[in-house]
Amino acid sequence: MNRTRMILAMILTYVIFAMLLNSVGTLILMSQNALGASIEATSFLDGFKDLTIAVVAFVATSLLPRIGYRKSMMLGLTLVAAACVAMPLANAFWMVKIMLVAVGAGFALAKMSVYSTIGLLTEGNKAHASLMNFIEGCFMLGVLAWPWVLAAFVGQQDSSTDPIWLDVYWWLALACAVTIALLMFSHIDEGAAHTGAAQSFADLFRLLALPLVIVFLVSAFLYVLIEQGINTWLPTFNNKVLHLSTVTSVQLASLFAASTAIGRLGAGLVLRFLPWHWLLIICLLAMATLVLLVLPMAAQVQPPAQEGWWHAPAVAFIFPLLGLFMAPIYPAINSVVLSALPKARHAAMTGLIVVFSALGGTTGSFITGQVFARLGGQTAFYLSLIPMALLLIAVFLLKRQSTLHAASAPQAA
Repeated sequence: MNRTRMILAMILTYVIFAMLLNSVGTLILMSQNALGASIEATSFLDGFKDLTIAVVAFVATSLLPRIGYRKSMMLGLTLVAAACVAMPLANAFWMVKIMLVAVGAGFALAKMSVYSTIGLLTEGNKAHASLMNFIEGCFMLGVLAWPWVLAAFVGQQDSSTDPIWLDVYWWLALACAVTIALLMFSHIDEGAAHTGAAQSFADLFRLLALPLVIVFLVSAFLYVLIEQGINTWLPTFNNKVLHLSTVTSVQLASLFAASTAIGRLGAGLVLRFLPWHWLLIICLLAMATLVLLVLPMAAQVQPPAQEGWWHAPAVAFIFPLLGLFMAPIYPAINSVVLSALPKARHAAMTGLIVVFSALGGTTGSFITGQVFARLGGQTAFYLSLIPMALLLIAVFLLKRQSTLHAASAPQAA
């Protein structure tokens, strides 16, 4: 077993998908400015990615162990590499949709394979948690890197319709090819993964009968709806509402990812001293307060006299701080439901997490985009207060169900 080589391949896989998955916000802006697409048309883009993730994750729950995790990662990367090569060749909005379908299918295969492979490469809870956190940390590096990588190509354009920005996909295709080659020469014993595949698929439906799981899935759906709606449309908000240039809009949107990364690191320390549900309640109230305080500032913004960060309005720097307060919510609720279930049911639960997260993501992006087109960006972001309020209620219900589940576990055993 080539453990180090396999871990490196998983890290590269996650970084590639982090860049592509979190490129939808910039793709929406570039599709409008460079490919002539309307705001209404671009509001569907997240659906091409997220609905594909949901469908492939659901089907792959039982098929993945039979195909093999290493081969599944190679298959996902091959799909993405082909789509990346086609992007600059086609230079069309319809290709953006096809590329996102390929990214969705590839990510579903990659995420489930990476999560499962971590269990094969580690012994014990501490080693598992350590490797999981390290790989997820590398994912955030990819998220942070994407706006700057794309901005470097956008900055070389002579006009808004210049296709030079598409050259970034040649480099992503090359990264996919290198990672595939690394996986080809990596070997891992997957024997333990070939047992219980059918049971794992059937357990998806058994889990849906548990009140704890139902409340969790509603919570996860609402969270991703909020996050994706803001994250995806933040570059367009910067460009259309705050009157910033395309390059500056893309770069400043990276502050949301940076805030999220800092928030998750900080939450790991805070959760040692504060119960998870109190932290989430505080975060949700802080999010709502920030929206109510900051968005009115956007109404007063005038086009900056000069290009660049230093001439951007304060709201462009303050609003992405939402990521600080949003960051702890998703890992915390995932931890609550997974720690309440036996390890044998984690694979099926991960499948449900992927499916409902994808559905929440595409719903949030679509609703935000449609409202953005009809009522403006400020109204679109104000409406995030509704799912925030619903998620606050869901947190109380999740706390109650987790307590009841823990109390009934000994009797069930």
